Amino acid sequence: MKVALVGLGSVGRGVAEMIAKKDLGLTITGIADSKSGLINNAGIDIASVLATKRKTGSCGTPGVMAADVVAKAEYDALIEVTPTNALSGEPATGYIRTALNRKKHVVTSNKGPVALYYKELRELARKNGVEFRYEATVAGAIPIMHVLEHGLAGNEILAIYGILNGTCNFILTRMADEGLTYEQALLEARELGYAEADPTYDVQGIDAAIKLVILANTIWGNAVKLEDVDRTGIDLLTADALRLADEQGCTIRLIAEAIPRKNLLRVSPRILEKNHPLVTQGTLNALTLEVDMAKEITLIGRGAGSVETASAIIGDLLFIRNCHVQRP
Repeated sequence: MKVALVGLGSVGRGVAEMIAKKDLGLTITGIADSKSGLINNAGIDIASVLATKRKTGSCGTPGVMAADVVAKAEYDALIEVTPTNALSGEPATGYIRTALNRKKHVVTSNKGPVALYYKELRELARKNGVEFRYEATVAGAIPIMHVLEHGLAGNEILAIYGILNGTCNFILTRMADEGLTYEQALLEARELGYAEADPTYDVQGIDAAIKLVILANTIWGNAVKLEDVDRTGIDLLTADALRLADEQGCTIRLIAEAIPRKNLLRVSPRILEKNHPLVTQGTLNALTLEVDMAKEITLIGRGAGSVETASAIIGDLLFIRNCHVQRP
């Protein structure tokens, strides 16, 4: 199956490396970063492209842009992994629309388009007889969308709640385990590469809220938006709050939860008993689904990372290959 790859940051490199390393029956025919691109419908030498990217900062020919790859390359599926823009969803949404209108499947890790235009993009894919898949937008390597679509098929999803941001989980783990202040734990997270220079998106619960919107719309189709989420971050939590929780045999985690019967859509710090299934350590993500037949299902795994996120993207690609595209 031929694929085009738009975006060559951490996730894009992880995808390219895994496609080059593993015998998956996938051939990259178009590739682009923010400054350049390359189209070769016979197949691109990924090792050479990645070496060029490391050496020069660009992956291909200046003047060949991502939009050119999306519109002109020959491919069965577009892999869209450009940086998230939570306000407009661009330029990713434009790339996705172009590919769907060309009757090409789309796999993305980009939360912006899915959170903002889910209904439109799903309908556009349906109209053109192709797949629009986005496993990698929520909880990294945890196959939550696959579980919802296949593993729990026939179940009514009653509620979902969990830890959807590894940065916050790392900070709260360190505050609880070592008695660090929020500022000290954030500095450590930055030094280890878990937190951005401006951590607002993570620590104020925006990232977790966007992921919750994607889950809610996927499960219940209720067209919720980021502003519908009742959101409180962790940036005002004190070491004393963690200490008091610890004295009660508890700890604090940033929990995203959606319970339609209670009209609840919330991201906030919650006190949990230390043996609660959602009390994971470090940057791990965890999700609990409440359903009518299987009761409670909890999934735990790595919520971020280059190869971890590539795992989710490749899972979507192979689903498309196996269900829609003849095996090579």
